[in-house]
Amino acid sequence: MLERAHSGDRRALARVISAIERGERLPGIPLGDPSDAHKLCVGITGAPGAGKSTLVSALTDELLKTSPSAAVLAVDPSSPISRGALLGDRVRMHRHATRPEVFIRSMATRSHHGGLAGATQASRRLLQYCDWPLVLIETVGVGQVELDIVNTADIAVVVLNPGWGDEIQANKAGLMEIADIFVINKADRPGLESTRRDIDAVIMTRPESQRPPVIETVATEGVGMELLAEAIASVHRSLMASGELARRRYAQLGMELSQQMSRRFAQQLQRYEGSAAFVDAVAELAAGSVNIEAAIDEMLPRVINFANPGQSASGTDRESSTE
Repeated sequence: MLERAHSGDRRALARVISAIERGERLPGIPLGDPSDAHKLCVGITGAPGAGKSTLVSALTDELLKTSPSAAVLAVDPSSPISRGALLGDRVRMHRHATRPEVFIRSMATRSHHGGLAGATQASRRLLQYCDWPLVLIETVGVGQVELDIVNTADIAVVVLNPGWGDEIQANKAGLMEIADIFVINKADRPGLESTRRDIDAVIMTRPESQRPPVIETVATEGVGMELLAEAIASVHRSLMASGELARRRYAQLGMELSQQMSRRFAQQLQRYEGSAAFVDAVAELAAGSVNIEAAIDEMLPRVINFANPGQSASGTDRESSTE
């Protein structure tokens, strides 16, 4: 299936992404050349209601003027109750759905924090391995600390609206620190000048060479898209020239490795929680015969080596060794 996806089979590509989302153990997706400079991943993040989906749709049109194709990973929040997600970005980008040069995939966060889905990094890498030169990632509406996008995308575009916060809030927000490009979307609304002043007050504290551009857009009208595309190209060139692009991609691999290990361990723990050994450990805690730190020290190796009911331990070990 991976070979078919690499050869251009979009259905196979979708199925491989689904397998990644389910947490299936797949043959490793080839890393390719991490320094491959012509491929680019742009992350679009910002507060809920900033107009990110509309912006991504309009920006896709503009970027396709210079890129042969583009893939969009649109992340929607999962319900903490039903675990379902609306996945409404496909509705907002419906006019791109039938274009052969555009691939759109909605992804649910599935309880993953940080504004992205747990499978986003691997899916981005898969898309680039399958020769999609441009990947756009739209995060869910994020707060000040949900900033996984900087560890996944090459360029972070932070979308704000007129009237967003005051100067104090702007200086505190983590979003203000990660932006390679600021976008003030819905720039036809009142409050544009005050928001621009807040942003300027923050970026003026940085060295001049590190100050991100600020682009005003009205995504519903396509206004500002050309300037935004030019800003993305300019930042891309700067990152390549300084060596920062290669450094970021190295850090991305480290973060992906760490997150996938955490994900694998969480799956093991979830299985172990249904075992008799876990029930016995809780009973010992309740009886006061062991403290919680000692219980954790004893259980950690068991969790790592725990086999599913009906699955031999040797089978688990063999599968793990191939990973």
